[in-house]
Amino acid sequence: MLPIVFEDSIEVPEWVEDLESFRRWARSDEFPQRGRIAYFEGKVWIEMSMETVIHNQAKFCISTKLDNHVTKKALGRLFADGMRLTHPEANLSTESDLLFASKETLQRQRLQIKKGAAESELVGTPDMVLEVVSTSSVQKDTVILPQLYWNAGVTEYWLVDPRGKEIRFEIRKRGANGFQPVPARNGWLLSEVFGRAFRLSMTINGFELPVFKLEMKRR
Repeated sequence: MLPIVFEDSIEVPEWVEDLESFRRWARSDEFPQRGRIAYFEGKVWIEMSMETVIHNQAKFCISTKLDNHVTKKALGRLFADGMRLTHPEANLSTESDLLFASKETLQRQRLQIKKGAAESELVGTPDMVLEVVSTSSVQKDTVILPQLYWNAGVTEYWLVDPRGKEIRFEIRKRGANGFQPVPARNGWLLSEVFGRAFRLSMTINGFELPVFKLEMKRR
């Protein structure tokens, strides 16, 4: 049986022994409906922590802003939280917080939609992936996934950590051996994928809830 990283008790079937058997499990009615369950290079990773308000609002803000831009410019498609991304060569199957595939990527079928018994699965290489860090996902989002997404051929990796007093926002572009952080210019980060510069800020409103603002401008 595969080694398992988990925070709570979820029974992984004994027949799950590699990526393909994990994918069959993920498409079956037996797959748990709670938690985030992924496959990373021979390990099943199970994350059971409930989503926090700050994590939820950061994703919502970025998703909404990017969706407006992508839709208006007809750039491609965004896929929100809950869609499974699989890349067989990278030995990866996970649910990203957000990912983007350009029209060219979809037309050339670099990213394909595979329909299973229970749900759809995205297979291949998206242009951009976003992960928002939570307390339970630090190692996954900052150590494990950057390398796996690079192995999968992803062009840009966006990383947001909203847990501190000052929000951490990075756009990492693909380099020769890994992702390299895009240097900030007056707080702005350039995305080659979207052809725009972005700046993310966070304030706390009168209800002590986080309010995120993703600004965008031409390069």
